[in-house]
Amino acid sequence: MQTTATKSLEPFRGTVNVMFRDAMIASTDRAIVVKEPGRASLYYIPFDHIYFEFLKQSPTTRKLEEGEARFWNVSAVGESADDVMWAFDAPAVDYGLLRSHGAFDSDKVTVEAIEEPDTEHRVHWPR
Repeated sequence: MQTTATKSLEPFRGTVNVMFRDAMIASTDRAIVVKEPGRASLYYIPFDHIYFEFLKQSPTTRKLEEGEARFWNVSAVGESADDVMWAFDAPAVDYGLLRSHGAFDSDKVTVEAIEEPDTEHRVHWPR
């Protein structure tokens, strides 16, 4: 686990699927989950597990704590939405794990995170 002043970054143990309408636009068992107090978890998916044939780079960029984000629009099954995914080409030092990963706006797509069962009965300490 990597921790910054306000967020924690760690591998997600399970599968993350991202859907836009009826189209699967990303699916992975190698996501990084970013947790921040008071906010929903964000799942960053490796680029090689994102189906870029549905995405087109947007002109939108934003400066965020993690670095400068660039955005992508989605188009599938006859519909489209702007700025559904973002990524950092050169994330800040504390966010280096996010390089070559994209995160999705859960208000515009469906993000489904399915945790892998704990068959070893590991102890999970509250954070």
